[in-house]
Amino acid sequence: MSSPASTSSTSPRSQAGRRGLLFGGVAAVAAAAGLGGAWWRHSATPRGERLDASVWASRFDRPEGGELDFATLKGKPVLINFWATWCPPCVEELPMVNRFYREHAPNGWQVVGLAIDQPSAVRKFLARTPVDFPIGLAGLQGTDLVRALGNTTGGLPFTLVIAADGTVAARKMGKLEPSDLDAWLRA
Repeated sequence: MSSPASTSSTSPRSQAGRRGLLFGGVAAVAAAAGLGGAWWRHSATPRGERLDASVWASRFDRPEGGELDFATLKGKPVLINFWATWCPPCVEELPMVNRFYREHAPNGWQVVGLAIDQPSAVRKFLARTPVDFPIGLAGLQGTDLVRALGNTTGGLPFTLVIAADGTVAARKMGKLEPSDLDAWLRA
């Protein structure tokens, strides 16, 4: 009786599976590093970065009519929140942003929301969920502005804080937390 031929300890199928896991692991590490770098860049506090004059020259239609003119925002701290009705974290944070506005407007804080959305969707949303701070209908122009302000991915929500002297005090890509607002108030 002959002995069975010896086989290697790993089959081609298991070697391919290991390679797939290895490549998948490397891809996951690379993706995590990229996301970590993007988070750091968007959550890091800028030092002395000034807004371009074109930002202060921006004008946006308002959902209720009229115009939101950024030139009127100069000289006081401003929180600019980019949002959309189709963005769940944007919708979730709006009541908190509204509370921030109501509590701190008497102290000179200005808050504006720029909706990167269809005007009809914004009007319907605000009819159901009104806010006290001014909203501008930014549409595609808002996407370009978001990128120009440091959010190169164009993701939402995106919040920018401008100090009274016109410098960028903070930016955050992603949903705001109460601790973000508290830290910006202290700074």
